[in-house]
Amino acid sequence: VPGGRAALRLCSTRMEQEGINKPVIDRIIRVDHAGEYGANRIYAGQMAVLGRSSVGPVIQQMWNQEKVHLKKFNELMVAYRVRPTVLLPFWNVAGFVLGAGSALLGKKGAMACTVAVEESISEHYNNQIRTLIEDPKKYKELLQVIKQFRDEEQEHHDIGLEHDAEATPAYSVLKTAIQLGCKAAIFLSERI
Repeated sequence: VPGGRAALRLCSTRMEQEGINKPVIDRIIRVDHAGEYGANRIYAGQMAVLGRSSVGPVIQQMWNQEKVHLKKFNELMVAYRVRPTVLLPFWNVAGFVLGAGSALLGKKGAMACTVAVEESISEHYNNQIRTLIEDPKKYKELLQVIKQFRDEEQEHHDIGLEHDAEATPAYSVLKTAIQLGCKAAIFLSERI
């Protein structure tokens, strides 16, 4: 290339879509994008409250992984031409409020939130894996992504338990309430 510059290679980011179940893939990518977006907002809220505390680096480490997850689902949305949920502005606010609110309960409260959310997400990813495994060759890339992210979400869950999540006052009530919210968010984000 003249001038020593590398040639710019143009390529399509669109994935091979022949034979895929487009409505199922759209629903999976849309809801997973929304979930990772919400998780990013939760960790942003927790960092706003606890970022300078002893648990700040732990929260930051989990948030960094969530940022990678969101970036990948942003890419998959473009590649598969999936529109985001119209609820993103709501998840923006709700996620931050949940993160900051749980962090206001202290380290244990933030970790209880993490356990509740990550347990819900791991279960949700397992359900998606069961759906996609019916044709593992056709959905190979998406299966790999979801399995990896599910494993990382499970690590976050375990980190929350290691940091005394269960010692939070009214832990079971808080966990149940957050998980009901997660189920509602999943249901709505898959559909609208």
